[in-house]
Amino acid sequence: MSNTDILPDWEKLVQKQLKSEDIYTILKKENLEGIDVKPFYSSVQKPLANLPKVEENTHLVARYHESLEDDVFAFLLDQNVENLEQKTVFVNNKDLAGHISPAEEDQYFSLIDVFDEKGGIDDQLAKELLAKNFKRNICVDISFHQNAGAAIYQQLGIALAKAKELIEVYGPEILHKLIFRVAVGGNYFFEMAKLRAFKIIFNQFSKEYNLNEIPYIFAETSLRNKAVADSENNLIRSTLELAAAMIGGADAVFSTNYRVGKSTENSEEISFKQQIVLAYESIINVFEDASNGSYYVEDITKQIAEKSWALFVEIEEAGGYLELLKQGVIQKKIFDHAVEEQKWVEEGKIKLIGVNLYPKLDVKKSVAELYNEKEIKAVRWAEMFE
Repeated sequence: MSNTDILPDWEKLVQKQLKSEDIYTILKKENLEGIDVKPFYSSVQKPLANLPKVEENTHLVARYHESLEDDVFAFLLDQNVENLEQKTVFVNNKDLAGHISPAEEDQYFSLIDVFDEKGGIDDQLAKELLAKNFKRNICVDISFHQNAGAAIYQQLGIALAKAKELIEVYGPEILHKLIFRVAVGGNYFFEMAKLRAFKIIFNQFSKEYNLNEIPYIFAETSLRNKAVADSENNLIRSTLELAAAMIGGADAVFSTNYRVGKSTENSEEISFKQQIVLAYESIINVFEDASNGSYYVEDITKQIAEKSWALFVEIEEAGGYLELLKQGVIQKKIFDHAVEEQKWVEEGKIKLIGVNLYPKLDVKKSVAELYNEKEIKAVRWAEMFE
């Protein structure tokens, strides 16, 4: 009996269609994360822990508008609003946070990052926020890093490294006061795995301090893969990103406006209603860990967790996040990945409908014009063509 006779039926069928016995080389899917992706999964070697969300149901967050006040439970707030009661509020403005004094029954969260990207922590701001009666006082923002082109494992490794810096200053009890702001990109299953992997490594990290913490995750849609002249496609992309965030176990989700640089009251409303459709018609915001047990998602979750933890250890052994930021090492790591990713967009390996595919636009800006190895800055892929 030949080896072909004992292969599973799907392998025999694919060999016949591809006219090759070496189907795994042909079907191998490249990615910039260094994750080994198989064409077919039939088992999970070691099932991962089912880690819950902090919130029972994922909060659906809208940017505050008076017309939404009766119907929306959770708001992103940039300006002061009087008599906003019995709502969950995510404060997105440093000056506003300084003036707000929530009542006992209010649920207020800070989305203000106390790190500056030059290598320091704003201690006065952090202490002011910690003195507030917020549910979560300090935001660790890694959405910025995703939009700048950081790899998934870089985002998570940096998130742990920033948390470690906060522990050094404010002690381990700071961990249950943190909220992690994460941007979710278009690599659907990888982004589910990103949130799951972060829960695993953060929980492991907290155990180093005899704690058993689950991270509070505020997930928003990415700007990285959005285009100025492509609003309808942006809307589809962000809907998938919201779905990945909910399935991956985010505690709150927010849709950045799909009309890049052209926000209107109507587009704000539609951006929020994306979440409503997903939550009310698919009910995916109520599950604790919907992708748990999926062979593929489990496998890439494990790989992402291992790579992220390894980067965190590397950062710590080299002096910590702030020290490496001062040296320009963090910036260079993100720059190297972002540039490689942008080249994939330029070459069409990463496909953006209406930008580098159907129709294909001409390149107007070079990679060198878009990126700076000494600076972490948000860059949309489509800027190359706009």
